[in-house]
Amino acid sequence: MTQRSIPCLISSLLFTSGALADQVDDYLKTQMEQQRIPGIALKIIQNGKDRKTGTYGLANLELNVPVKAETVFEIGSITKQFTAAAILLLAQEGKLSVDDPISRHLKSAPVTWSNITVRHLLSHTSGLKSYTGLAGIEFARHLTQEQFIRAIAAHPLEFEPGESWKYCNTGFNLLGYIIGNVSHKTYWDFMSERIFRPLEMTTTRNRNPGDVIPNRAAGYEQTNHIWINRDYDLTDVFAAGAIVSNIGDLTKWNAALDGDAILNGSSKEEMWTPAKLNDGKLTKYGFGWFIDTVDGHKNIGHGGATSGFSASIQRFPDDKLAVILLSNTDEQIATTLAKHIATFYFGKGLDL
Repeated sequence: MTQRSIPCLISSLLFTSGALADQVDDYLKTQMEQQRIPGIALKIIQNGKDRKTGTYGLANLELNVPVKAETVFEIGSITKQFTAAAILLLAQEGKLSVDDPISRHLKSAPVTWSNITVRHLLSHTSGLKSYTGLAGIEFARHLTQEQFIRAIAAHPLEFEPGESWKYCNTGFNLLGYIIGNVSHKTYWDFMSERIFRPLEMTTTRNRNPGDVIPNRAAGYEQTNHIWINRDYDLTDVFAAGAIVSNIGDLTKWNAALDGDAILNGSSKEEMWTPAKLNDGKLTKYGFGWFIDTVDGHKNIGHGGATSGFSASIQRFPDDKLAVILLSNTDEQIATTLAKHIATFYFGKGLDL
């Protein structure tokens, strides 16, 4: 390549990057109108570089507050990958094994759970009844660990551990209790001390509705195409879905996943390997992450939905691409949007 051609190449790359950014803006603005999404925060990272930061719409409709990069959203089940990482940290330190029976770390576990392992909880293959939709798990009740286990134990297993796959929030709440029991700290203290603070994720924390959290977005639901404030009679999603964060902090988390700041290579490989059922059949889920493809491109990601919020982080390792999208709508649409946006960037990585 001649020196004369280098400026032309740079100009071409910059034009392509700008065109892609405009394409993303147009797509999201159309989707926000069609789906009536109040606000979105977006981050696109490729080759370790910030390809796009976008903020759209309102974080609070009543106060007319726009979404900013600093806006804090509930991230729902994206929480699960943090819980899985905490378990793997403890495993790296020899304090537990993912193949331990959960009764080793949950002293009040009933006999009917004796064949359930930590691995089963991480991969949604435990057979436990998910608390989603069950009465008595509301945040306002403040169930203790023992009370929670007793409430779930009242329901028979839906299948023998490892026989099938079924998404189960219960398993990740139990993992939160295991983290606390093994570390001798609360789940939230462990997450702060071992993950959030080391990565300087300064806004990432418990969504506790009673706390004052700067830049917290309001969540919205829709009834007959009319926005209403989110329902505050919340399920206690705890270690399965109670984290709030923003795109800046999740960008730091994404970077940590690209390196060894929190988890070593073998832990990440195990986390991103599809779980195998008792009959040898592979699932499409690792430990806190879905593993699939989008247009033939390997995809490791997870969405999250809580009352009034929809979020997603989607990673495409072969493309060195990550899309993080946070929104304050009850429509579970963030993952659909993030995956579609990713297709704009396939094969268009910047190497400069």
